[in-house]
Amino acid sequence: MSALIYWLSGMLWALGRVGGFFMVAPIFSATVVPARVRVAILVVITMVLSPLAPTQMDLFSAGGAATMVSQILIGASMGFVLQLVFQAMSYGGILIGQAMGLGYAELVSPMTNTSSPVLGQFYLVLVSMLFLAMDGHLQVISLLADSFRSLPPGATGLDTKSLFALVAAGGDLFSGALRVALPAMTALLLVNIGFAATSRASPSMNLFSVGFPISLCAGFIALWLALRGLASAYTSLQTVGWTLMRHLAGM
Repeated sequence: MSALIYWLSGMLWALGRVGGFFMVAPIFSATVVPARVRVAILVVITMVLSPLAPTQMDLFSAGGAATMVSQILIGASMGFVLQLVFQAMSYGGILIGQAMGLGYAELVSPMTNTSSPVLGQFYLVLVSMLFLAMDGHLQVISLLADSFRSLPPGATGLDTKSLFALVAAGGDLFSGALRVALPAMTALLLVNIGFAATSRASPSMNLFSVGFPISLCAGFIALWLALRGLASAYTSLQTVGWTLMRHLAGM
């Protein structure tokens, strides 16, 4: 019986941390993935990581309940950092879309099942493909496994410094969204300056009917050119995200 309780405790602590991560992290929490598939992946990863998380703490005590809440918060905070990276890249696409006149075009997001601008969805899909192509899902599992060694169940959870670091990194990550959108936005700004000069020289010209197609075509050209630097921009943002997640995991 004691061996069964020992194994069950490891399963539950691992389930709390991995489940908290799955609730918040992109791709793993995507509603486009069937719920049965997500639950199956969660159970498999929990069973793999459960030998790293056993403890003698009573599951049904006040300390056990507090430990379970702490495990969920640790996993959710790590998933939130990864979500910030994805949303920063998506926000860069939204900024480009607004600059080229596509801010009104929206689609239902397969990740969150909510409506969002189409270029933001385009960038989100590209980032998801980069994440999987660069074995980000395997790095996540490795990070969760290492977190049980550096921050085992029952140890001190997230402290004030970690929470402040999480808030500060949010600003850094979203400033990266501006770096993603800056090349295309600069090109479109020059186009708009040209429209302003044309309007000044010929006030009778209807710039709305002429300028909108031109800015849209120029925006697509700038977007195509800006995509060449997308991988490097994502890599820099992801490096910041991995560093913060390791800090939250006590590494």
